[in-house]
Amino acid sequence: MTTNTGTRLQKRLAELGVASRREGERLITAGRVRVNGAVVTELGTRVAPSDRIAVDGRELAAAAPLTVVLNKPRGVLCARTDPEGRPTIYGLLPPDFPHLGHVGRLDYNTEGVILLTNEPGLADALLRPENVVPRTYEAKLRSRISDEDLARVAAGVPLDGRPTHRVVLERILDRNTTADWIRLTLTEGRNRHVHRIFEAVGQHVARLRRIAFAGITVKGLEFGKWRRVSPTEVARLRRIGRG
Repeated sequence: MTTNTGTRLQKRLAELGVASRREGERLITAGRVRVNGAVVTELGTRVAPSDRIAVDGRELAAAAPLTVVLNKPRGVLCARTDPEGRPTIYGLLPPDFPHLGHVGRLDYNTEGVILLTNEPGLADALLRPENVVPRTYEAKLRSRISDEDLARVAAGVPLDGRPTHRVVLERILDRNTTADWIRLTLTEGRNRHVHRIFEAVGQHVARLRRIAFAGITVKGLEFGKWRRVSPTEVARLRRIGRG
């Protein structure tokens, strides 16, 4: 154990699948973490791969890498807990799962693909803007949208004073005679991105679901169900994460 080299202790706890970095910081400051038998409460502490780490008296071993995809229902939070008692995505997973972090998030009433992994490096790589990771959605608008406004959205409308990337989109025909369904693929993720680009042309999204993230889909999964991401899919995610 050292304070100058190695990996920060809270990062190592995340890598071991125990807690997020923020949760790891709380474990450390509460005196619940030991390194080589000694209680550690200093957040700047760094550890070497050979150091023995224990939480609440239980020595930790590296968890096997695990990435899953969940078909998130509406009315569920992408969070571990909610002070208002609303359901979260973690309540849909087995209680004995290792610590998994969600890759990005979906809004409370957005449905569909959300990835969870215990590989922090993979999650970070998939969210880096420079890696241009595709996210595909289907959005139901509250009314019909003109071809002109659709072209404006496709060209990329400014948000927060910054231009957005071009959007690949198409109408989904014969879904509803009074409101359009639009399938669109983004290569960046901003807060309430889909809602805001349609609001910029005077439209409102009535329903939104993500049908793919980095090529991973929830085809065949009911809402609230999950599956392990296959080794082939994980390898593809890692390639995408390398840009």
